[in-house]
Amino acid sequence: MDLINKYAKTDFVSCEDYFENFSVTVPENFNFAYDVMDELAKTKPDARALVWCNDDDEEEIFTFADLKTRSDQAANFLRAQGIKKGDMVMLILKRHYEFWWLILALHKIGAVGIPATHLLTEKDIVYRVNAADIKMIITTSDHMDILDNIDKAQAKTTTLASKVFVDRFDRVQRDGNSCTGGWVNFHAAMAATPTDFVRPTGDDATQNTDIMLLYFTSGTSGMPKMVIHNYIYPLGHISTAKFWQAIEPGDLHFTVSDTGWAKTAWGKLYGQWLCEGAVFVYDYSDRFKPVNLLDKIQQYQVNTFCAPPTMYRFFIKEDLTKFDLSSLRHASIAGEPLNPEIYNQFLAATGLKLYEGYGQTELVITISCNKYMEPRPGSMGKPMPHCKVDIIDENGESCAPGQEGQIIVLADRENAPVGLFLGYYRDENMTRGAWQNGVYYTGDMAWRDEDGYYWFVGRADDVIKSSGYRIGPFEVESALLEHPAVLETAITAVPDEMRGQVVKATIVLANGYTASDELKKELQDHVKHVTAPYKYPRIVEFVDALPKTISGKIRRVQIREEDKA
Repeated sequence: MDLINKYAKTDFVSCEDYFENFSVTVPENFNFAYDVMDELAKTKPDARALVWCNDDDEEEIFTFADLKTRSDQAANFLRAQGIKKGDMVMLILKRHYEFWWLILALHKIGAVGIPATHLLTEKDIVYRVNAADIKMIITTSDHMDILDNIDKAQAKTTTLASKVFVDRFDRVQRDGNSCTGGWVNFHAAMAATPTDFVRPTGDDATQNTDIMLLYFTSGTSGMPKMVIHNYIYPLGHISTAKFWQAIEPGDLHFTVSDTGWAKTAWGKLYGQWLCEGAVFVYDYSDRFKPVNLLDKIQQYQVNTFCAPPTMYRFFIKEDLTKFDLSSLRHASIAGEPLNPEIYNQFLAATGLKLYEGYGQTELVITISCNKYMEPRPGSMGKPMPHCKVDIIDENGESCAPGQEGQIIVLADRENAPVGLFLGYYRDENMTRGAWQNGVYYTGDMAWRDEDGYYWFVGRADDVIKSSGYRIGPFEVESALLEHPAVLETAITAVPDEMRGQVVKATIVLANGYTASDELKKELQDHVKHVTAPYKYPRIVEFVDALPKTISGKIRRVQIREEDKA
């Protein structure tokens, strides 16, 4: 555990010790690919670093030495394709193991990695390429749609010069299909590429303040924002992996995420390797089956696990007694608020408590139930010690226990804590709107109890004000989700002359249930019983599907706009 101790103190005797004494040491010109991964390739060359499998019973296990070789080779490939320091490169690679070779290679060169989802349309690609001046796109060849969309988009852009496809199994022949050509076969080119790459020096070397990553956030309103992180960002994930996910050297950690989302940076990349653990990747097909994931946890003896609440909701509907999950030591949860019913059922079935965490694409783990704490079902936990967090009211005053307000991070942009974003790329007005006078405004509402635990309420724009009450959508959604008839739901506000606003529930029913006035009344009464009666949805609409962003977040703003039409 010598490596991580170069950057932070990690041995604490209590939660109080952790809160009082944790800090991160930031060296000059830190580069994760060299200073962590290549270092581990020297000190632990044969230790497993990445364990990959798919639904076809194919498996690849890469040691730290393997990843050095592959990332060096990929860096040489990128250089040969004209990529240099500061260039923007988009990676659309789902959960293919080449993503890890290439993201490390981009770090070594000093180019900017832009992870993205394979669900992007032609319009999405055009917007992203033009907004960030993307020079190269590297994509999986599993889906012809994404290849065709990139080809069509290229004609509407000015900077996209290189297109690379990754095809491990030679399933796609670029000649004779509908694409326009000009593609480079990654593996064919890699076969003839040298495996030694020398760390750049002088002007070509990376600096801590250089842009390392750019994420297009899938906001619930407006066009995606471009969140940028610098080269010290990985050090912010020491807290993520060591103290929230509780990873120890040699552990096999499994975070459920596509590489296109920031959750991969949280759970499948930086912190896990800083802790000298291994990353587990299950490259499942688009038709996901919960039992297959449980099989993989059992087969590969996964030690620590992290997933959104939806995944745990799938799990508790299975017969968990059929699976040997004894290797699991720690389970964490993030991505959306946790319904206490999921917590309780998973605990009863496995004996594992769920450790909730909160953050954003702009942040690292910011509030969590760390490994020293006792989780409270439904609570995000307490602020992590690497940053100063508060809840403030509309006047900017710190809220008293029980009072709802907006979560903020107290930090100057010039001296921000490790892991906090640099700003929104090419949008200084938007950056100043969210980050001003030493305060970053998250836009998320919460309250804290007398013991300092934080409880999520909803996005600031989503909070409902009805007859003088402030109603957070999550509490009502959580109550409805406890009813077996409800598969998914979104709570929004509808204008009302008498009450100002009233609560509306838009509901997708579970299989076997049919919309009716009787069911509507049953669900309204259920909410009255589970939570405060004034929070029940006076309006209930049954729908086949909820509007969502490309990353799967519910677009409540669209529901509100449609209600106004």
